[in-house]
Amino acid sequence: MKICVTSTGPSLDAPVDPRFGRCQYFMIVDSETMEYEAMQNPSIGASGGAGIQAAQTVAGKGVGVVVTGNLGPNAVQTLTAAGIEMVTGASGTVRDAVEQYKSGGLSQTTSPTVPEYSGLSGAGAGAGAGAGAGMGGGRGMGGGRGGGGGRGMGGGGGRGMGMGMGTGVPAAPAPPPATSPPAQTRDEEIQALESQMNEIKAKLEELKK
Repeated sequence: MKICVTSTGPSLDAPVDPRFGRCQYFMIVDSETMEYEAMQNPSIGASGGAGIQAAQTVAGKGVGVVVTGNLGPNAVQTLTAAGIEMVTGASGTVRDAVEQYKSGGLSQTTSPTVPEYSGLSGAGAGAGAGAGAGMGGGRGMGGGRGGGGGRGMGGGGGRGMGMGMGTGVPAAPAPPPATSPPAQTRDEEIQALESQMNEIKAKLEELKK
């Protein structure tokens, strides 16, 4: 009977590879004569479905038993469908694993021993986030006075502020906040208006001359 043992190397003295779908080699061993064929696993670099492809490969070799360390759900399903006996928990060399199986030291399994994709050796992840905020403020004030027996005064002030934030965009340095002139008191405002009035009077005198 042909036994397939997963191996890390192409000889009977190579250690058993505990993976099935992504093992280094399949050692196809004749249990009676110990003659063997070493075959590199063509599915070792598969991005997905390595267990199914590996099971199909050994089934095509006419093996009756697969001896390995662990089996995933896809491999178990495919090997079961092909009528191949599954044995897990093997350790030591390929030669040791064959002898353990022949002496009954390894037990047959019918269910997976590891979850799907457990044989993948690398994983990558990428993430990026950014945030930006801006703030601005402004204040305005104005006043006017007219002669002729009437007095009028007007003043207006406004201040605005805005802030925004977003993710997924590289953060941009926030501009420095705009500086606002200091607020004037009522007395200071009156003095400013009187100063403007005096200037207007002076100009009127000059025009009259």
